[in-house]
Amino acid sequence: MNIYVLVKRTFDTEEKITVNNGAIVEDGAEFIINPYDEYAIEEAITVRDEHGGEVTVITIGDEEAEKQLRTALAMGADKAVLINTEDDLDEMDEFTVAKIISEYLSDKDADLILAGNVAIDGGSGQVGPRVAEMLGINYVTTITKLEIDGTDVKIVRDVEGDSEVLETALPLLVTAQQGLNEPRYPSLPGIMKAKRKPLEELELDDLDLDEDDVEAKTETVNVFLPPAKEAGRILEGEIADQVKELVQLLKDEAKVI
Repeated sequence: MNIYVLVKRTFDTEEKITVNNGAIVEDGAEFIINPYDEYAIEEAITVRDEHGGEVTVITIGDEEAEKQLRTALAMGADKAVLINTEDDLDEMDEFTVAKIISEYLSDKDADLILAGNVAIDGGSGQVGPRVAEMLGINYVTTITKLEIDGTDVKIVRDVEGDSEVLETALPLLVTAQQGLNEPRYPSLPGIMKAKRKPLEELELDDLDLDEDDVEAKTETVNVFLPPAKEAGRILEGEIADQVKELVQLLKDEAKVI
C-alpha cells in the first residue's frame, strides 16, 4: 500500500509566543511535529504493518523542518520529502500548501493519505480536504477509527457530541482526530535508523511550479496577541449580598445580561 502523511512543523505547545512588529518571533523557539499529525503518522505505520507497503512523510518549509521529518522517520516512517520553499515564497496560505502538495502527489498513485485534523497554530483544518479535492479523491475528516479491507474502508469519525460510521473506498484522504491511536515515542534504534533513511529535498522548480501558480489567496493584515486577562475578583460578605453584587457586575461591567 502506498501511504503518505502530511506533516507540519509547529511551535512547541509549551512555547511562549511573542510578536514583534506584526510578526511572530521564531528565533530561539522550540518546534515540534504538529500533535494531530502524530496521530496520522502512527496510523499510517499501523496500516503499513498490517497491509504492507511503505509510508512517506511530506512537509513544506525550510531546512529547519528536516528535524521533524527525521522524528517521523524515527517513529517508523520509511521515507521523507521536504519541499523547500524558503527561496521562492514569502507568504503561504492553505491554498498554497495544498496546491504544492497535490502537485507532488499527482503522479504518486497514493492509496491512502493521512493528515492531522488541524494544525495547532492556524487551526483551519483546510489543507487535507483541499489536497483531496485537487487530487479528485474521497476524503473523511476527524476520524477516530480506520478499518481497511482490500479497497473497502470503514471509518468512525468524530462529530459534535457523538460518532458517525462511514463506508468508502481507496484511494482516500483522512484527517486524524485525537483518540484515533496513541502515537509512539521514537526509540533509540529508530532514531539511529532514521539517520540512514532517505530524505528527498525538492523545490518548486522540481514540481514544474512557479510562484504565480501557488500565490496565496489570502493576505495576513496583522498579527497580535490577545489582550491580557484582568485579575479575577473575589466577592465577600453575605451570600445574598454577593449574589446581588455579581448580578450587578455581570450587567454593568461584563455586559452579558
